[in-house]
Amino acid sequence: MVTPKKTATGAERRAELLATAAEVFAELGYNATTVRTIADRAGMLAGSLYYHFDSKESMADEILSAFLTDLWAGYQRIEEAERGPRETFEGLVAESFRQMERHRPAVAIYQKEARHLAPQERFRYLADSQERFQKLWTRTLERGVADGSFRADLDIPVAYRFVRDTVWVAAVWFRPQGRKSAAEIAEQYTSMVLDGIATRPVAG
Repeated sequence: MVTPKKTATGAERRAELLATAAEVFAELGYNATTVRTIADRAGMLAGSLYYHFDSKESMADEILSAFLTDLWAGYQRIEEAERGPRETFEGLVAESFRQMERHRPAVAIYQKEARHLAPQERFRYLADSQERFQKLWTRTLERGVADGSFRADLDIPVAYRFVRDTVWVAAVWFRPQGRKSAAEIAEQYTSMVLDGIATRPVAG
C-alpha cells in the first residue's frame, strides 16, 4: 500500500512563502522585489500567491512585525529581570543576536528599508520601534554611568549610536550556520565593547 505524500497545510505553506519573501526582500531590496519575483522563487504562479497574501506590502508587514514582536518580548524579559546595567547590556546584546539568528532576513530588511517604509501608515510602527530602541539603550547606558559601571565621561548619544550600528550591522555577515553561534558572537562583542581589545599592562 502506497502512503500518500503529506502536503503542507495552509499555515505551513504561508510560512514557507513568508520565508521566501524575506530572503528575496533582503537580497534584492523592497522596491526591486515584485510579487512575481517572490512567486518565481517559490515555484508558483503570481496569481496563486495572491491566495495567501493580497500584496507584497502585506508580506513585508508580517515579516517585520513578527521580528519586532519577538525582539521586544525578549527585551522586556531582560528589563523586567531588573539586573545591573552591565548585566542588562550583556543581556540586550545576547537577545539581539539571538533574534538575528531567528530572523536574519527580517533584520536585513529592517536595516535597509525601515527609514523608507516608516512614513507609510501601515509601517508607522517601525519608527515607534526605533524610538523605543533608543530609549531602552540610552536608559541602560545612563544607569551604568550613574552607578559607576560605565565611564563617567561616556558620551551617551555617541555610545548609543555605536552600540546600535555595531550590533545590527552584523546582520550583513552573520550566518546561523557559521563557525560561531549567536551566543558566542554576542559574548565576544560585549567583551570587546565593555573590556576593550588592548592588552592590559602588567603591574610591575
